[in-house]
Amino acid sequence: MSKSSDIKAAGIELYFLPIRARTPLKFGPETVTNVTCARVRATVEDRLGRRGVGWGETPLSVQWVWPSTVAYDERHDALVRLTVELARNWSEYAEFGDPIELGHGFQKHVLGETLSAANRVREGSERIPRLAALVCCSPFDLAIHDAFGNLLDRPTYTTYNREFMNRDLAAYLSPAEGAEASFNGRYPADFLVLERPASLIAWHLTGGKDAIEADDLTGDEPNDGRPVLLRDWIRSDGLTCVKVKLTGNDSTWDYNRLTKVGRIALEEGVSRLSADFNCTVLEPSYVIEILDRLHLEEPLIYEKLLYVEQPFPYDLEAHPIKVHEVSKRKPLFLDESAHDWEMIRLGRELGWSGAALKTCKTQTGAILSQAWSKAHGMPLMVQDLSNPMLAQIPHALLAAHAGTIMGVETNGMQFYPDASIPEAEIHPGLYRRIGGRISLETLGGRGFGQRVDEIRRDLPEAAGVFGEPSAMKSESGARTKSRLDVS
Repeated sequence: MSKSSDIKAAGIELYFLPIRARTPLKFGPETVTNVTCARVRATVEDRLGRRGVGWGETPLSVQWVWPSTVAYDERHDALVRLTVELARNWSEYAEFGDPIELGHGFQKHVLGETLSAANRVREGSERIPRLAALVCCSPFDLAIHDAFGNLLDRPTYTTYNREFMNRDLAAYLSPAEGAEASFNGRYPADFLVLERPASLIAWHLTGGKDAIEADDLTGDEPNDGRPVLLRDWIRSDGLTCVKVKLTGNDSTWDYNRLTKVGRIALEEGVSRLSADFNCTVLEPSYVIEILDRLHLEEPLIYEKLLYVEQPFPYDLEAHPIKVHEVSKRKPLFLDESAHDWEMIRLGRELGWSGAALKTCKTQTGAILSQAWSKAHGMPLMVQDLSNPMLAQIPHALLAAHAGTIMGVETNGMQFYPDASIPEAEIHPGLYRRIGGRISLETLGGRGFGQRVDEIRRDLPEAAGVFGEPSAMKSESGARTKSRLDVS
């Protein structure tokens, strides 16, 4: 099947934007102090020769996608090289289709081989994980979805249906064995929240190095007028939901941290907590003992705990740990393990309750995972990758349309507030939490509604221009000049 609206990638521009964290973010064994964001401008062409442009961006969060003792610079440089190669591959991907079809096909036929080739070059060194490859691929995938909506002059989320998709979900998804779910004749729109809410409840992240009370202060904290202590964040932003990062390898520290945050949360009127162990736990008993002790000694904090996030190693195939006893106590959500719907299916077999979606694993993967999870009655969250700048926009949109159990985690304003100043001029409510919520009201009516042409950001020299650079350069140059004139 084919439609006149089908598109292919006609050209790709890739930019790398390095930014530094306001405060260090510790999770598991690693700490993030800076990150490189990959920003992509994709030009697409439909079967009638009409063209559209879209943008995508993802932080290449090295420590999250590739936890390792390998030096940070080595891992970072490997991901940058892989991203450049993927830019070339996307520009040469000659298939026509809708964005889901293109994204699925690229991941199935191109991404794996590109990753294998990158790892062959690294023979004798630690291999780049699949999760890292998905993150490197995601800005291109996001840009294709955005460009499709822009070309059609309609929001991208209104295109995930029979009118614009060549295949139903049965072409991509298979139900779990014994489940009553069916994907025949069904499309992502059948599972999405199509009327986008104007705002979302915002979850605040308490990192492993964050100061909780005055005794935690070292004197090295930023003095920029923004909050530092947890209690001040809650009061300043009107927070009602707080997530707690834990170590997963020090049960005493984890329990004390959870109770310390929980008591402050109770005092300040926070309604919900979550706990994130970041893949470092090796035995279910570790989590069970903390939860049971919390239930016995701190029942009010236990009651506020909405769910537990990814305690166990993210490679489910290598670590098929049965977790039913954990999920009996509190809903247990896949995060790093939720690469795609097939991993969510495996997680369901092992006893996981639900999944945390992320746009950094590609928009295509998130939409397919959302449909599979909803069809099987699995609850969903949308979790942050400390998304700054443009990365925040599709992240918030996914949460708005996915039907999460409660809002969205959003912490870019904690760790990278200054990085997003140009974007915040156009979308102030997306980059600041007011009354415990973020606002989507400024998003436009085409694509992801990013309104990039209105954002006064001067990009660095492109790391790669592939496809038809002459046409692309003239358009990009005009926009850059306009931004400079305005500023």
